[in-house]
Amino acid sequence: MTSDERNAQAAPADGRLTAAVFGNPMPPKVIRKARAQKADFVRRFGAGGADTAGREGLALVDNPVLGPRFGLKTLTLPGAADAPGSAPLSAAELDPKDAAVVGTIRMGYGHYRIAMAAASALRYRGRRPYWFDLNGFADSAGGRIVKHLNELYSLGSRLSQRYRLFDKLFWEPLNSEGFKKLSYNAIDQSMAELFAPLYASLPRELPFVATHAWPAQGAVHAGLSRVVNMIPDNWPMALHLAEGAMHAVQGPAAYMGYRALRDMAPRGLSAPLPAASIRMTGHFIDHEIVAGLADDTQSRVLRLDRGDAKRVLFSLGGAGAQLEYLAELVRGLLPAVERGRAALYLNFGDHAASWERFERELFAPGTRWEPLLKRHVGDWAEASAFAEAAREGAGPAYEGVHAFLNADKFAAVYATNLLMRASDLLVTKPSELAYYPVPKLMIKRVGGHERWGAIRAAELGDGSYELESAEAAMQALGLMIEERDLLSLQNDCIARNARAGVYDGAYKAVDLALDGA
Repeated sequence: MTSDERNAQAAPADGRLTAAVFGNPMPPKVIRKARAQKADFVRRFGAGGADTAGREGLALVDNPVLGPRFGLKTLTLPGAADAPGSAPLSAAELDPKDAAVVGTIRMGYGHYRIAMAAASALRYRGRRPYWFDLNGFADSAGGRIVKHLNELYSLGSRLSQRYRLFDKLFWEPLNSEGFKKLSYNAIDQSMAELFAPLYASLPRELPFVATHAWPAQGAVHAGLSRVVNMIPDNWPMALHLAEGAMHAVQGPAAYMGYRALRDMAPRGLSAPLPAASIRMTGHFIDHEIVAGLADDTQSRVLRLDRGDAKRVLFSLGGAGAQLEYLAELVRGLLPAVERGRAALYLNFGDHAASWERFERELFAPGTRWEPLLKRHVGDWAEASAFAEAAREGAGPAYEGVHAFLNADKFAAVYATNLLMRASDLLVTKPSELAYYPVPKLMIKRVGGHERWGAIRAAELGDGSYELESAEAAMQALGLMIEERDLLSLQNDCIARNARAGVYDGAYKAVDLALDGA
């Protein structure tokens, strides 16, 4: 990023990003709503001038899961109850020539997973990556605000899967159209001013790579000058804008949609996003996955040629009411596991309740399927060793049903990253995982914006189109397990996409922040 481009993106704070978004003036009622919400958050969460969190410095805590892999350390508030063993953060730690910060939020697993890809790419580029999770600053107003909004989104997501009328009349329109509007971004910009105190001890020239608009907006309001905003969705939404940051998108349709601010104005056409504020980088994938892609793809092809059991990875996590749909798919695959035609890797992340329900309904002691089950619960060293050995291994040790559960939120997410390298097929909703270089079967979305992730994967050929019913998903799974053409095609497409640089987006996104630093 040149100095002229940084100056072109430099954006003022103090309410002016609410009054207009990329030159698009906001109606008075939107500005009034933004001010009212901000005042309400100040009242409810103690924000505003009285909030000193971050102004007196930050602290560091080691990351036991990702620290050994790519040197990641987590930024926290001094004395935070959930960060025992933290150490004061020195100015030398955040030298803009050596360090970089990854800003994210814990909202499901998606933004964390993209943040891990950014941290991995930063380490590969020779930088020390630091984790800055707005949700993790629990003793700050910003952390309390994000926690509150995350809980609301999680509730809506669960209700959408349970009640079709709620999904049709409210949740789907909100996710596909409501979040699109520039007015939504203007209101968020007012809220994000309350996050700025958390950035007070960060050098202004420190590279800051964000995987959600809120930490990117907060960084801009705090005056950071090298902010990159990694946009997770293929469906353009103003929710993801952070004026003053460089926007990195994963594909050409997203680039054009964001460049034109497609359908984001209340009426008529929007003034466009400046070309200096956006880049198409490619898919946001960890360095370790990209570096091992050729070997992992070759291993999948060899397993196909040998007729090995197809390893099917389910990334379940919380899953909410979607758990019933996923349980139906797993139940339908168990006869194939019994016949040695399939092996199941079930990552429940850190959601013990989801695992307990699966175990109770499918693998209760003394039932038909219980002997197939192997548990990898609570022991990250054992679970990660299994995933890494499975990349090269074959035979009974890697067959059957393997269930993974870990209370550590980093292990919960990263287990899927490790397991996908040893798997032949990933079953997932079309979220951030839609962009990963592993053969994929896309199940029903949660929120209208996710539909476009499946479209991207289907047209690149490394994933299926969206299969909204369990019956359609089971038919596709049957074809993929019993025959070889679909998986062969997806593996061929992955190899071709890799040669074209489709999966190099994490490198290119972090380079935007590092340029000139």
